Formats: sequence, C-alpha cells, structure tokens
Amino acid sequence: MSNVTSAQDRWNTSLMPNYGTPNLVLDCGVGSTVWDVDGKEYVDLLAGIAVNIAGHAHPKITEAVTQQMQKLGHTSNFAAHEQGIRLAERLLEATGRTGKVFFCNSGTEANESAIKLSRLTGRTGLVALHGSFHGRSMGAISLTGQPKKHDPFRPLLPDVQFVEPNDVKDLQQTITDTTSAFWLEPISGEGGVLPATQEYLNAAQRICDDTGTLFVVDEVQTGIARTGSMFAYQNSGISPDVLLLAKGLGGGIPIGAMVAFDEYADLLQPGLHGSTFGGNAVACAAANAVLDLIESEDLMSRAKHIGAEIERALAPLDGVEQVRGQGAMQGVVLKQDVAARVETRGRELGVITNAPLPNVLRLVPPLVITDIELAKGLDLLARAITESS
Repeated sequence: MSNVTSAQDRWNTSLMPNYGTPNLVLDCGVGSTVWDVDGKEYVDLLAGIAVNIAGHAHPKITEAVTQQMQKLGHTSNFAAHEQGIRLAERLLEATGRTGKVFFCNSGTEANESAIKLSRLTGRTGLVALHGSFHGRSMGAISLTGQPKKHDPFRPLLPDVQFVEPNDVKDLQQTITDTTSAFWLEPISGEGGVLPATQEYLNAAQRICDDTGTLFVVDEVQTGIARTGSMFAYQNSGISPDVLLLAKGLGGGIPIGAMVAFDEYADLLQPGLHGSTFGGNAVACAAANAVLDLIESEDLMSRAKHIGAEIERALAPLDGVEQVRGQGAMQGVVLKQDVAARVETRGRELGVITNAPLPNVLRLVPPLVITDIELAKGLDLLARAITESS
C-alpha cells in the first residue's frame, strides 16, 4: 500500500466526510513545487486556492512568523500590538482612502462581519450574484448564489435576492432605496473565474450611490496583488464602501480583514463584534511579510506576467474556448464539459489545478512561481487538456 493510500484510509477513519476523500496527500513544498507522501512532484497552479501567493515555505514568511512567535504570540483583543496596528495602517495606505480595519480569521468571517455592519445602516435587504461564493457560515452562505449549498440548511438569512452577473438591467430592477448592501466579487472564482465587466462595475457604483446602498466588494480571492494591482477594484476605478480580504493576505497563515471606508468606518461600536484570534500578532506578522514581498519583488508586475503566459500557452489549444481573468487569476474555459477530467489527468501528470465548473479550470498560482516552473506546469496542463478533449 502506498503512503498516499494509507493516509487516505486514516483520513476516512478519523475526519468528517464533508470534503470527501482528498486526492492529494502532500508532504512538503518549496516555492511552486510540492511533493506528496510518496515523493511524487507536482507544479502547484492552485496555491491552496489563491492563498499561497509567496509559494510554499518562503523564508521571509517563515522568519517573520518564527520571530513573532518567539516574541509574542496570542494576546486576544484585550491588548494591542505593533504588528496589527502596522498592518491596518498599510492596508489603508494601499487603498489611498480614509477608513478603518477589522481583523478576523478567514474570508467567511470577513463576509459575516460585513453582514453585521450592513444591519447597522438600518436596512436589511441584501443583493448578491447568482453563482457567487462568500463562505459557508449561515450568514455568508445566505449570500452565496449556489442553491445546492443552501438546500440542506434552510431557512437561511431572510431578505436576500440574487441577480445575474453582468446584467445591468437586472441590477437596476433589484436594488432599491430599501436595499442595505450589494455584494460583488470583481472576479467570481467559484462562479468559473468570471470577471465583472467595466460597464457592470460602473453601473453597480452608480446604483449603490443613488440608492444609498452599501457597496461591498469581496476580494477574498482577488485581493493582495493577485490581479496585478493590490486590489482588483483598483483596476476599474470603482470605490467600494466595504472591502473584504483574506486568503493571500496571510500567505498561508489564517487571517481575514474587513475594511470600511468613510462614514461606515465607525459603525461597529464597542461590544458589537469581535474575534478572539482575529488580528493576532503571528498572523499579522505573516501578512506584513507578504506586503513586504509584494513591494520588494514587484509581485503585482509578476502577476500580470503570469496571466499573459497562461493565455499565451493555453488559449490557442483546440480544446480551449477562451482564457479569461486578470493577472494571476485565470479561468480556462473549455469547449466541452471535461474540466474534472482535465484536473484528474493533470494531477496524474504532475500539475495541480481545479475545476469550479464542468467546463472551467481555475489557475491561481503563487506569484513567486519561476518561469521554469510556470512553463513546466502549463506544458503539463496543455497535455492534459489535449488528452481529455
């Protein structure tokens, strides 16, 4: 029996079956290359689903976390610390706007925090997109536009409506002066790496402004240099009222953030919300190290280069309809519903990606991936597409 099979058997015996049996049992990684417990090598084009933007075992993040843990680990929010204050200041500086930050532990928690914030506007109606994904807590799943994720847990949060992506007319008819907040992912990852059009983003901004609706931009996947700018909304010129972050912010260490701007920055008064582990010194140290790397290694430019290489390598293939996205967040739209087969064949060949839709592959590699690693991974993926089409 292989080490992978043995570990899968142990998983099935000891862990709840909500994820199914993992296809991979990884042992270690360096940069954008990982090895499983049998020693098989893979090029990682998934990065823990857009999390490991600095790859695996980056020495700067390892050093930052180690030094902070040796100095000060957990304090709860009864005490402030320099890492958290500095991180909040840097995130606000990156937006170029006036606001305040709430730290939590994940994208789900960031979305949940924003739901509570929206209630403090005095309205209750929420609008989100069909196909969207905002988390799995009872509030966040209520905003997730995927009915199969709703059905086992009904009744959900009331007064939530869904609109079609990139349909301005649907948006105009749905958002009114009784709507509390509109939720938008600039690129819907679970929805097939589907970008919002510039026309739609402009319309969303205008409609929210006209109706006094809170404009919430969920950048859990797209934020932190992933799309070639620090935040994807900056590519389009819109100005959200609330920005949600997680995933890449910690470079592999759990952290999330809600950034509220202008008059919404002070809505969460003392006692209204909190998180025991949110914004702990170790997670903030990791996030500060990530921001250092983005600057020192120009990872925003790197993200643009990665996106161009993905399109160059995969768009011409016979089995590919189009490659869409921004920067290092790309969706490979296939001509047939064979994405799951491509994902499996790619894994057999030694490349990791995933299929959020039957005809779409999602590629969100580490931003530190080398040209050699990227070329190797794309060559293997091209072979998997060709063999599966």
